[in-house]
Amino acid sequence: MSQTTMNNFQFAPLRSLDDFILESARFQIPTFSDFEKWGNRVVKNLLYYQTNYFILSAIELIIIGLIQPMKIVLGAVAIAAVFYAVLMIYGPNKSASTQQLQSVNKYAVLGLLLGIAYIFLYMFDAVLLVAFAVLLPISSIFIHSSLRLRNLKNKLTTTVETIGIKHSPMGQLLEALGLMPDTFQ
Repeated sequence: MSQTTMNNFQFAPLRSLDDFILESARFQIPTFSDFEKWGNRVVKNLLYYQTNYFILSAIELIIIGLIQPMKIVLGAVAIAAVFYAVLMIYGPNKSASTQQLQSVNKYAVLGLLLGIAYIFLYMFDAVLLVAFAVLLPISSIFIHSSLRLRNLKNKLTTTVETIGIKHSPMGQLLEALGLMPDTFQ
């Protein structure tokens, strides 16, 4: 990020609960046949309600973590072990010692992989809980941003964001993913 981008980097304000989900909020099922209009609605709601979405995600993760804290930790460890084993064995930057270990001790490496696979399958319910803990906030954000109709303030704020006058975390993420609306790039 350049210095000028860092100087303009701002967090979006927290929108009121009334505007986010209560009385003044208007919801409507999107037109599924018009993906461009639906995607535009989602992107603009992501930009406008980004702080609310961050807090919603944090609350959902905390609730799931408080219900099953040990399973969350064990599931995360199992997932990390699988990723580490795969990167160690098949990663692009294998060290010389890893290559030598694989060539000399093929059965030890196979045993290690089988052991990690067994642990992963043994803790599969914990792995699924971690997947649920990650996917629940993503899906709730997508559902809200798909259903929430935009108001005039939302339209003005997201137009300023997409033009590039102001930069926010969600704006940077959407720009990096190439999901900013084409009309403003």
